[in-house]
Amino acid sequence: MTESCFICDKHRGNINTAGIMIYEDEYVFVGHIDRGGKPNYIGHIMIDLKRHIPTLAEMTMEEAKVLGVVMARVSKALKETEKAEHVYALVSGNSVPHLHVHLVARYPNTPEEYWGPMEVYDWADAPMGSNDEVIKICKRIKGYLEQNVDSRCKYD
Repeated sequence: MTESCFICDKHRGNINTAGIMIYEDEYVFVGHIDRGGKPNYIGHIMIDLKRHIPTLAEMTMEEAKVLGVVMARVSKALKETEKAEHVYALVSGNSVPHLHVHLVARYPNTPEEYWGPMEVYDWADAPMGSNDEVIKICKRIKGYLEQNVDSRCKYD
């Protein structure tokens, strides 16, 4: 963890973000995106690597395995609990140089011109919600992960 990193500060508990923790282990922290008080796109999940590194290239193989498995499990949870028809994965790093992956659900009936991990935000009928809605989806995904531990998705 570094001194002036938003994600490191979040992991230390110094910053409150939307929703609740969905999953956490020694390598990753999973939660919902926080838009600083603005309505959140329901189903925009963040998977943060706990170790402070800027990009995928600096991961250890163990971190890479865990990140891949968690991405797959959370994506399946979005499809099962939220009925997402597609889940986008995006690593940007432009705003915060601490490795984190965006998983963004695309829901049925999303017009094709709004397909894409950031394009969904431009859709007037996008499922935007308050922190109460974010907490509800976090609980549904967390519950799904706890109830559906598939031996094919273990990384040990």
